[in-house]
Order: sequence, then C-alpha cells, then structure tokens
Amino acid sequence: MTKDHKEKHSDIDESNIPTELLEHPSYVDLQNKLTEAEEKATQYWDRLLRTQAETENMQRRAQRDVENAHKYALEKFITELLPVIDSLERSTSLHEDHQHSVLEGVNLTLKMLYGVLEKFNIQQIDPLTQPFNPELHQAVSTQVDSTVPPNTVLNVLQKGYLLNNRLVRPALVVVSKPG
Repeated sequence: MTKDHKEKHSDIDESNIPTELLEHPSYVDLQNKLTEAEEKATQYWDRLLRTQAETENMQRRAQRDVENAHKYALEKFITELLPVIDSLERSTSLHEDHQHSVLEGVNLTLKMLYGVLEKFNIQQIDPLTQPFNPELHQAVSTQVDSTVPPNTVLNVLQKGYLLNNRLVRPALVVVSKPG
C-alpha cells in the first residue's frame, strides 16, 4: 500500500465496526450451514412432491367414486324392478290358447321393458346350455344328464342381470353332473 492509501484508512475508527463483521465464521462453518440448508430444502421439496402426489391421488379417487356413483346409481332401482320382470316372464310361459290377446299384451310390455333395461346398460344373463360360470350363475341344484357335458346349465330358474358389466343378481340355475 502506498503511504497516501494507508493514511486514508488509518483514520477509520475500528471501535465503531460491529464485532460480527470482525469475527468471520470459518469456511467449514459456512459449508456446514450451507449443507444443512440444502438438506432442509431437499426435505421440503420431497414433502411438497409427496403432498402433490397425494392430492392428485385423492382427486383421482374422488373422481372415480363420483363416476361409480353415477354409473351404479340405478342398482337399487334394477333390484326392485327384477321381480316384476320375473313375474312377466312367468306369465308368458303359463299361457292358454283363449288368453292369446293377454299374452300378446304381456309380451309387448316385456319387450318394452327389455328396451328400457338396454337403454340403461342392463344386460340379462340367460345361460341355458352354456357352461356354468360361478361368477355369473348360482347353482341351486345339480341333475344327472349324460346328453350334455358336465357343468352345463340345464335349466334357468331365474335370469341374472348385469349393470354396466357389474353383477346385480346371479342367474339361478340347475347344472348337469356326470352320471
């Protein structure tokens, strides 16, 4: 330093400088504090990402629940309606010749009812002569019949129904067994 430069700085009173400025932390202390701050930032970032993922999952779950509520809202309705269909179907199978016009009316009503069911994506399960499927059918009895393969539906006592491909009621069936 030049003499003039020393003279300019010599008139600074060091007693007025705060002691924090004179006592600098060591490089190691600064590095430790930086590392600690980076770790906390990483923890907070991870927590933010987890919270964001949980929120997205909750939104997807809620959306799926709402979709299912809309999709299966008619389940109670169809459960109540099925015995009516069963009665109509039974009345068509018990016809007599002099009741031809009544039978026609019942058949037309039943046809309209099937159309309504189809409109609301309700499918009928009528598994006659098909292999027994425990996911869609409920066997109420078995019967020996050597003319068909074992586990074939021989008789449908009550048809089953699906609502948007979800089982509402299984078909009640009689199943063949080997003799």
